[in-house]
Amino acid sequence: MNILFVMYDQLRFDYLGCSGHPTLKTPHFDRVASLGVRFSRAYVQSPICGGSRMCYYTGRYAASHGAQWNGFPLRVGEQTMGDHLRKLGMSCHLIGKTHMKADRAGMERLGLDPDGVIGVRQSECGFDPWVRDDGLWAQGPDGFYDEKRSPYNEYLKSKGYDGDNPWADYANAGIKDDQIASGWMFDNTDLPANIREEDSETPWLTGEAIRFIDATEGPWCAHLSYIKPHWPYIVPEPYASMFGPNDVPPANRSDGERVDAHPVFDTFMNGPIGRAFQDEDVRAKVIPAYMGLIKQCDDQLGRLLDHLEDTGQMQDTMIVLTSDHGDYLGDHHLGEKNLFHDASVRVPMIVYDPRPEADATRGTVCEAMVESIDLAATFVEAAGGAVPDHIIEGRSL
Repeated sequence: MNILFVMYDQLRFDYLGCSGHPTLKTPHFDRVASLGVRFSRAYVQSPICGGSRMCYYTGRYAASHGAQWNGFPLRVGEQTMGDHLRKLGMSCHLIGKTHMKADRAGMERLGLDPDGVIGVRQSECGFDPWVRDDGLWAQGPDGFYDEKRSPYNEYLKSKGYDGDNPWADYANAGIKDDQIASGWMFDNTDLPANIREEDSETPWLTGEAIRFIDATEGPWCAHLSYIKPHWPYIVPEPYASMFGPNDVPPANRSDGERVDAHPVFDTFMNGPIGRAFQDEDVRAKVIPAYMGLIKQCDDQLGRLLDHLEDTGQMQDTMIVLTSDHGDYLGDHHLGEKNLFHDASVRVPMIVYDPRPEADATRGTVCEAMVESIDLAATFVEAAGGAVPDHIIEGRSL
């Protein structure tokens, strides 16, 4: 059996059709839920990309592995799902984002060649990279936000998009008054992205996943890790016009939360992102774009599912759909993530297990509280191994 481990970045638990969103329809997420189990109370261990992902990949709490924030390296010696699965005869690959920061000092101390097999795996969370793209190619006075150059940018250049950073000028920008209008600015999020839809990030990465599936013999675990619907909140047509202010749910917040608020909570509420999402005009622009990005993710999931079915691999592939964290979108007077409300740390988690032993659970909803660290244990067990519970702190689902 193969494992397709799909992660969406900053996808809220309640922005799917199968989880009850009032206007956003996601038939392909729902399709996987109908074939498997939807865990309605799944939680991540860290409400920030890097820390959360290191918990998923190691099966360990952030307090154990130590990579508790973006840019904190995962120390050399931490075993990940790739290390565990390869022992069981299953290869483990990366397609997309990890937000991994390599422990260069630790590798140097141990004499590990960063370009050797061991060094590459240490740098990529234990995965063998098919394509690594962390997807935030903004450039400022100190250079690019991400250290490595983007393979997606190179793809865009091959498609005729000009400039040094077409990710910023086309995929994540619109056009206003004949000028590039960056999607980083909330005022521009109602513009369509200045790119052909088929060349935008989510279809590109789906194409890479299909190329991987066609080129690779199993058993394999593939971590397909999308950057969207993470900001910049901007999406190409037809998705840019699919939703409007009337589709925006009211924010879950109360004035009482501001009274004698904890200093950390108060700082986030009164920071620039929190203040922006307290403005209903901002929410009316941003959230329809966020929904459009999710709808595009759903359509591309359908493309991927159809390919698995057409090639006869659906019955041999476990599929897991989840996210690294949510998005406040104005709930609790906040934007982004970072704190520990449901909007931030509760995530979608849907597991399709093709084996006959799972037949009795198809189409069910499990309301037990589960954690992101449980997936590493689940994958080890699915690959036929015993969970090394002196290392992996999660429990098999």
